[in-house]
Amino acid sequence: MEYFVQQLVNALAFGSEYALVALGLAVVFSIMGLVNFAHGEVIGAIAYSLLLTASVGLSSPFLAVVLAVLAGIAVSVALERVAFRPVRNAPTTTGLLTAFGVSILLQNMFQLLISPRPQAFSLFNGMSTTWHLGPYSVSSLQVMEFVVAAISMAALVLFLNRSTLGVAMRAASRDFSTVRLMGIRANRVIAAAFAISGALAGIACVFILARRGGVAPDMGFGLVLKAFVACVIGGFGSLIGAAAGGMLLGFIEVGLLAALPQEMGGLKEAFTYVIVTLILLYKPEGLFGTRRELGDKEF
Repeated sequence: MEYFVQQLVNALAFGSEYALVALGLAVVFSIMGLVNFAHGEVIGAIAYSLLLTASVGLSSPFLAVVLAVLAGIAVSVALERVAFRPVRNAPTTTGLLTAFGVSILLQNMFQLLISPRPQAFSLFNGMSTTWHLGPYSVSSLQVMEFVVAAISMAALVLFLNRSTLGVAMRAASRDFSTVRLMGIRANRVIAAAFAISGALAGIACVFILARRGGVAPDMGFGLVLKAFVACVIGGFGSLIGAAAGGMLLGFIEVGLLAALPQEMGGLKEAFTYVIVTLILLYKPEGLFGTRRELGDKEF
């Protein structure tokens, strides 16, 4: 029973991490139809910002968390203004290539201007302690990750349902042209989407650093690919789907680690994508996506 509880907590923690990053992708996609693969490098930029401030005297974990969120918002909004706004009306493939280009550019900048090697970061080490709950022992970091992710998702839902800007963002995800005709500025709505995406990246970055204890140039790239898979599982454009897909992906990975023999542990990724493929064969539009009839292909 204790082993089951530990694996359940692991699955909730990993799923929460994937859900936070997937939500950052889904918020931007729902407004712009852009898969922002540079979102992983936003996480990297936040991590290096924290590393820099820690090297010049920042010693408060609380202030570091606030700085992570502010840095995420600033970097995301800056990327939208510099890289994505000029190609806003271009074909979808142009935006996709721009995102990949920004991702590669930022990774190379991290390697050339800072270091290609991982850098130790210990400011959040105190977040990882062991809590004893009766006969069970769980990691405080994993519990906090799940709780903070849940609070972040609830806050996002409240913002989208109760605030004027949030309602405008929901309307823009359905019909942007009509929203603009009603006098709402497109730049404001899109910048808000990127700001929310950056804030979620900042929260996720805190837990990534607490778990890894180090910063690397490519630390966000693999994570954003898994978040992309989570969005596909849940149905792209659906925020509920992105969160559910992230949680499901976490449960699949932890379940496979627990079920596979030790000598087959290296096949975890392969089996994960086999399961994802089976899900999409059953629900091609994703768990919460909308089915579209595309008709027969013509040759």
